Amino acid sequence: MKVWVNGAMVDRDAATVSVFDHGFTVGDGVFETTKVVDGTPFALTRHLTRLAASATAMGLPVPDDTVVRTAVADVCAQLGSNPGRVRITLTAGEAPLGSGRGDAEPTLVVAASPMSPWPATESVVLVPWVRNERSAVAGVKTTSYGDNVVALAHAHSAGAGEALFANTIGELCEGTGTNVFLVHDGVVRTPPLTSGCLAGVTRALVLAWCPEVREERLTPADLATVDEVFLTSSTRDVQGVAAVNDRQLANAPGPVTTSVAEVFARNAANDPDPI
Repeated sequence: MKVWVNGAMVDRDAATVSVFDHGFTVGDGVFETTKVVDGTPFALTRHLTRLAASATAMGLPVPDDTVVRTAVADVCAQLGSNPGRVRITLTAGEAPLGSGRGDAEPTLVVAASPMSPWPATESVVLVPWVRNERSAVAGVKTTSYGDNVVALAHAHSAGAGEALFANTIGELCEGTGTNVFLVHDGVVRTPPLTSGCLAGVTRALVLAWCPEVREERLTPADLATVDEVFLTSSTRDVQGVAAVNDRQLANAPGPVTTSVAEVFARNAANDPDPI
């Protein structure tokens, strides 16, 4: 498949970025990823809005909306009717070997690839590291994913598929690439953005389409008593959790999770670009 790099569609093997690119050397970049259904990226407007917010938070120039949409359409067309994902990556471009930026033009890359469906349920573990809710990049979708790589490897070594973080003040925060929702006595709650979690696009749509869902401060201790847990992300949609740490959750995905997933799927099918 071809990749869009700085204004041109090129073969995958020719899709290169400088070794001096600040995104490569220090992770100075932001990105968005979303699923592609029948050649159409889901909720693209929301993703581009968040890309612009992330770029602004990082002090990067916001890319031209029309240029990005054209690039996304070009790369997604290669998928045909096959399910896939598209990733938009923006970096600060070439810079000196250090934290300081240079004066080069930013790098913009758009790539798509086929995607296999996620399993119906996932298992999660709480990791010993925390999110810093007061970080300069808290809630920003940066390319600096070192924490996530280490945490996810830890989860895999424990036989789980996703890792959950608390934050520095002991609140439940998020997963490595997911937002988390807890269900207790039929009530659905998810950590507020003040926890330091990413403002997930799927998370926001669940809150909009399921008004009974609450944003509420949660703690890791809540994981021991909940009836159901589910994850959301732009490629998972709504995914039930079958095990939390060593605790098995019966009949996952549970009835509340299933109901939320059905509402999400119905609305998403009716409006592939919800504003």
